[in-house]
Amino acid sequence: MAHLDLGTWKPREILLDLFEAAVASADPMKVLARHLPERPRGRCVVVGAGKSAALMARAVEVAWPDVELSGVVVTRYGHAIPTDRIEVLEASHPVPDQASEAAGRRILDAVSDLGTHDLVLALVSGGGSSLMAFPADGISLEDKRTANRMLLASGLGIGDMNRIRRRLSAIKGGRLAAAASPARVVTLAMSDVPGDDPSAIASGPTVFDPDAGSDLSSLVDRLGPGLPESVRNRLVQRAATMPTFASDFRMIATPRMALDSAAAVARRHGLTPLVLGDALEGEAREAGILMAGIARSVLRHGTPVAGPAVLLSGGETTVTIGADAPGRGGRNTEFLLSLANALDGEAHVHAISADTDGIDGSEDAAGALVTPDTLSRARSAGLDPASVLRRHDSYTLFESIGDLVVTGPTLVNVNDFRAILITGPANVRP
Repeated sequence: MAHLDLGTWKPREILLDLFEAAVASADPMKVLARHLPERPRGRCVVVGAGKSAALMARAVEVAWPDVELSGVVVTRYGHAIPTDRIEVLEASHPVPDQASEAAGRRILDAVSDLGTHDLVLALVSGGGSSLMAFPADGISLEDKRTANRMLLASGLGIGDMNRIRRRLSAIKGGRLAAAASPARVVTLAMSDVPGDDPSAIASGPTVFDPDAGSDLSSLVDRLGPGLPESVRNRLVQRAATMPTFASDFRMIATPRMALDSAAAVARRHGLTPLVLGDALEGEAREAGILMAGIARSVLRHGTPVAGPAVLLSGGETTVTIGADAPGRGGRNTEFLLSLANALDGEAHVHAISADTDGIDGSEDAAGALVTPDTLSRARSAGLDPASVLRRHDSYTLFESIGDLVVTGPTLVNVNDFRAILITGPANVRP
């Protein structure tokens, strides 16, 4: 196994270079235009929701300067950018607020009274479930907020979360497309979900709900006591029959595209990239232990890839919060702290894990970096890494040693990005 000649590049610089390549691959200003349909004969109404909704709207405006556009999109607070013809609203994420409900009403109003020659461009990206939150009949916004908070702490996978969100909504699960009928609906989507399931991106406002006739009572049991009665009743009842509609769904950016872009940059650094998957799920701390084992196998045995190498993965892990009040952290920093604990100072292994939207959970960092001396530096700062992990306080640890990755909102969202850099075999001194 060869040892990587880093030249003028340091491991953390390489990791940040890979992350930046992943984010850049999803920039709507670069990728959206080629996915647009033919120009409409009638009106063109642009609606949308998600962390990338404002930038996607601006990309439409730039691509179609000669098309009369109208409409409204909603994005997270702090994610708006100037637009000329499409209105941009802001609302709360990850728990909806009154602005989220108002945005849902505005978007439904925007697609009403359209004709067969009109076009609706629906721009969807991660975060849309919270940002466009128009509750179903009989459910108050406060009940929906309570359910959302319980979902975030439940440890449920993103697929099951979206099954619940669709059932509780008057706009998701295809209901936006149904409201736009008979206009043509074309959805341009940036995927942030495992498997790129169209019904899961922003909870599928233009995609028929595959669980419309399903009994979701098993998920009610997973959420436990404290669930509002109106939400409980809605989930155990089978949904009413959905009207039929047509929708053209187009992916403009996906986690796999981001990983492939990072892999190309890795090769230019003299690394062998191994993409382990773009849809990894499960508990963040368990994923950290698993990835540490794979990294050690590369170091000691040259499998499943010979170093110098980088292990790339995407997807969305979860963090299950117990009864104790948690500290600060998101799924990326929790994954990394678990990885560092499992590696226990292993030489020649560095890592990054960060959300491509620039925000890990509800914190102000995208994620963090791990180095062979992460644990020793944390202990020198007076922190016990194992105790910090138990308290879900990983943000505090990485902040204290200066290893947070802070980008601010990137205005793209293709889920989490993880890269584990293995610079050489264990018996080669750095």
